[in-house]
Amino acid sequence: MSDPLATVMTAMLGCRLPVIQTAMGWIAEPQLVAATVEAGGFGFLGAAVMTPADAGAKIALLRQMTDKPFGVNFHMFQPGAADLVEIILSHRDQVRAVSFGRGPDAAMIGRFRDAGILCVPTVGALKHAQKMASLGVDMLVVQGGEGGGHTGAVATTVLLPQVLDSVDLPVVAAGGFADGRGLAAALAYGAAGIAMGTRFLMTRDSPVPEAIKARYVAAGTDNIEVTRAVDGLPQRMIRNARLARLTAGGAIASWRNALTAGFEMKRATGASWGDLIRAAQGMRNHGGLTLAGAMRAAAAPMLIQRAVVSGDGDGGLMATGQVAGRLTDLPSVADLLSRIESDARTRLAALAPGFQRIAV
Repeated sequence: MSDPLATVMTAMLGCRLPVIQTAMGWIAEPQLVAATVEAGGFGFLGAAVMTPADAGAKIALLRQMTDKPFGVNFHMFQPGAADLVEIILSHRDQVRAVSFGRGPDAAMIGRFRDAGILCVPTVGALKHAQKMASLGVDMLVVQGGEGGGHTGAVATTVLLPQVLDSVDLPVVAAGGFADGRGLAAALAYGAAGIAMGTRFLMTRDSPVPEAIKARYVAAGTDNIEVTRAVDGLPQRMIRNARLARLTAGGAIASWRNALTAGFEMKRATGASWGDLIRAAQGMRNHGGLTLAGAMRAAAAPMLIQRAVVSGDGDGGLMATGQVAGRLTDLPSVADLLSRIESDARTRLAALAPGFQRIAV
């Protein structure tokens, strides 16, 4: 009898379990990705906030930590994107997939595919799923409105079947998943697996400072909100002092925040103002943002870095999925994936009484 957890996703990505660790900036670092792939899942390195040199070094480090395949996330409008693409292609023997939200066109997608690297974008709307399918991507991660960071308005339970019914591609479900029952439910919908961000952030293998992890554990669903104050697009965040200041500010505060974050991004990455403006313009073209919003979006990773790297829980921003409101522990990645696998097998067996649980 076939293994219900062996899906088209596991076959294509070369992992044992149909679980993706998403590419959270500053969080999806080599230690988290390595822990994920060694435990049977598939992890993406969050290179969208890295310089090409940093990304190359961290890909090389990750290759020392594991011989298993992994993915890399990037945006075509980030500073140095063209160089980063070449670095990714040079590691084609172990980089199995790239993920992105906006950016690559059909020609670039074709380059990755010719190199044997799968294109796995994340989308939050039906029209975006259809567009990505038309460009020739290999697989879709579909994130419902429960997801963290930039998010849409349509719940996973509605968006997932919409996309499954409209594209002829493997679809991975994201937004609200954290355990084996979620995986079983996604497979029942027809998805090829699940993708999780917040649940992986809230593990012992996550590089996030312990004081910030404690804030995630303490946050209830009432402490989490969707706001447009960061860059003009809806994002899900844990409420804190920085978010309150952003929410209270007007147009002048919007530009002040954009410039302040821009200075921080410039100092941290070595990017020029021209690089930042070009990145902002790329975001503006793709996302329909105002110039101030695009500048803030280009520099917003620095506000997230202040929390999840520097440990400033009041001065930084804490992006989160809604699911954080019900999570109360910080397991290791190995324990988390073991629990998810065991629970999913038990629930799938209960749904199909004739199914005999396959030995792990």
